[in-house]
Amino acid sequence: MMEQSIFFNLLSSLQLLLVGYISAVVLGILIGYLVGINRIVYQFAKWILQVPNTIVPVALLPISLIIFKEAEAAAIVIVFFSAIWSIILNTAIGIRHGRKQGRNFRVAIKQIFEGLRFAVWIAWFSAISIEMLTLNQGLGFIIWNAYKESKVDNIIEGIICIAAIGLLLDQLLDLTGNILSELVSDGQKKEG
Repeated sequence: MMEQSIFFNLLSSLQLLLVGYISAVVLGILIGYLVGINRIVYQFAKWILQVPNTIVPVALLPISLIIFKEAEAAAIVIVFFSAIWSIILNTAIGIRHGRKQGRNFRVAIKQIFEGLRFAVWIAWFSAISIEMLTLNQGLGFIIWNAYKESKVDNIIEGIICIAAIGLLLDQLLDLTGNILSELVSDGQKKEG
């Protein structure tokens, strides 16, 4: 029974993560690109964007619940919030550095994917934490219930699933970033 329960709750956790994270990736890369192509906007934004980046996302859960009045919508917003700032900042930094190095897209891609990898970890931690606090499904929910029922083996099983998924997502992003950076131009070559 636990295997079936783990599987469906794993899917629930992944759904929460991916809905919030993918939205943050799309919007974060777009905003980061726009920030990165303009030197003045970049100088201003890199400091301003540090402010929301320092907020612990789960601390905003009560506000999100008040605004959205539904736990799942509030959870998605918190996962989104947890991921977007790192993506915007790293994309902007990557675009700036790539432009400074003669449109070196490899530099930009490596920086963007560094931000994506960091963001997926923060989003994953946020999703699991939110499930423990408010949702009635997901790996976080399973672990919390196992704790309340003193089922240590189920807690460990859930933790192993969380770690395995986190590692898999990290490695997939790392591999994708490396492949993309090899496929693109490394900028203008200097002759001489």
